[in-house]
Amino acid sequence: MKRDERGSAVVEFSWLAILLMVPLIYVMLGVFDVQRASYGATAATRAAGRAFIIVPDGLSEDEARARAFEAARLAMKDQGMELSSDQLTITCNPACLQPGSTVTVTLDTSVRLPLIPEALGGEPPAIRISSSHTEPYGDYREAKGDG
Repeated sequence: MKRDERGSAVVEFSWLAILLMVPLIYVMLGVFDVQRASYGATAATRAAGRAFIIVPDGLSEDEARARAFEAARLAMKDQGMELSSDQLTITCNPACLQPGSTVTVTLDTSVRLPLIPEALGGEPPAIRISSSHTEPYGDYREAKGDG
C-alpha cells in the first residue's frame, strides 16, 4: 500500500524555515545592538576628547570635564543609548589643558542580549563594549584651566 505524500514537502520546508530563521533573526538582532553600541562608544569618546580640548578661555578643568561628558552623552543618545558618569573616564598626561599634554577618554559599557526577560533571575547576559580615544592638546597653545 502506497502512501500519498503529495504536499508534505511544503510542510517540511515551512517547519525547517521556521526552525532556521528564528535563531538567525535573534543573532542578527544581537549583532545589530552590539554594532550600534560600538559605533556610539567610538563616536562618544571622540566627541568627548574634542570637547575637552576646545574648552573656551576662562573655564576650569571641571567645566571641561562636564562639557566632555555632555558631548559623549549626546553621541550615545544618537544611538539610542544612555550614558552614566561612571562609564566615562577622562585622564590627562602629564596635566590637563597644558601645552604638550594629551587627554585620553575611555568609555566602558555593556549591551544586554535582546529578548531575554529579567524573570530568569541573576545577571542578564551582556556583551562588554569599550572604546578609547586620545586627543593631543598641542605644543604651541596657551595653558588653560587649573593645570
